[in-house]
Amino acid sequence: MERLQPLIAGLVTAVVGFASSFAVVLAGLRAAGADERQAASGLMALCVSVGVVAILLGLWLRMPISIAWSTPGAALLLTTPNTDFAAAVGAFVVCGVLIVLAGFFPPLGRLIGAIPKPIASAMLGGVLLKLCLAPVAGLTQAPLLTVPVILVWALLYRVARTLAVPGALVAAIAAIALTTEGLGTLDPWPPVEFTAPVFDLAAVAGIGVPLFLVTMASQNVPGMAVLSGFGYHPPLRPVLLATGAASVAGAAFGGHAINLAAITAALAAGPDASPDPGRRWIASVTAGASMIVLGLLSGLAAALIVLSPPVLIEAVAGLALLGAMSNAVLEGFRQAEGREAAVVTFVVTFSGLSYLGIGSAFWGLLAGGLMHLLLRPQPASEPASPRERVTRATESE
Repeated sequence: MERLQPLIAGLVTAVVGFASSFAVVLAGLRAAGADERQAASGLMALCVSVGVVAILLGLWLRMPISIAWSTPGAALLLTTPNTDFAAAVGAFVVCGVLIVLAGFFPPLGRLIGAIPKPIASAMLGGVLLKLCLAPVAGLTQAPLLTVPVILVWALLYRVARTLAVPGALVAAIAAIALTTEGLGTLDPWPPVEFTAPVFDLAAVAGIGVPLFLVTMASQNVPGMAVLSGFGYHPPLRPVLLATGAASVAGAAFGGHAINLAAITAALAAGPDASPDPGRRWIASVTAGASMIVLGLLSGLAAALIVLSPPVLIEAVAGLALLGAMSNAVLEGFRQAEGREAAVVTFVVTFSGLSYLGIGSAFWGLLAGGLMHLLLRPQPASEPASPRERVTRATESE
């Protein structure tokens, strides 16, 4: 049984990662202008990219390096103004290129790290809050469907947190099956849709740059911290190069970005994967292979979402992101110093402000950064030495 432990842990890692947030990905891609087939293709591209990179890095470094799609990045797409999907794909490509550049040029990665953590966290919190309100909206728009989903989530969250979101998803699928006709006509095969990227300045500024910042600050940095906490210290450069290159390749088929896993990373890197730290890489490789298989379900997943009331799937996504939002808000407002800048970032991001075709996440980051610079305490000047005081007094006579 001990030999099977990392295989089981890898399978669980993939299933939890897929089931807990694929609805967020599909909703985000649809908000960015994708149609049903393009969104399903994007989900499949993400699964394949995640799987290939996880397998390659795990086999090469012999470490449990779990890879995931950028869930905060998908949530970010929900806040973007209406745009052509080809322009969104161009922004995805730019995001991937920036991740590669961060791998080649460490100063770029350090520049991202120089963004005050309260501002980065507040931006993420503002992005996620709108989606996390979806369960409340569901109670008013589709109560008969939403109430069972929330009840299942709450009960499972009490007894088995890792099963709460998958359980809510199963409840939503059951509700869809009981209230919708035509399930037998669903096409389960994942479509492959190539979308030629269009590089639009507004889309790059409103989607590509914020997507890069969110992916680095909310996924790659915490992902490295999780691995470090379990005693693994992989080199960051190959991780960024691999995930960035795969993000560029997957963008043409609708995928937005992949990165180090943060939350599910603990499932593969922790002792539950294997008592022997030297064998836990098997779990991340198994998770990668499982994600490729799960990618074959992308067409069925997208079709189910089309048949359901939009608010129902958004409610499941909101439940899945409650933990991430609470952590982001806590980190954003934890310290008194810089709290005003974090509040400005949070409010502007949540407002949905769109100007010059650029979404609110960019403006929130900009407004918070300006407030941070405005309120930054000035360095106190050192008191003059006795000799300097005597010299000044002599010169004034």
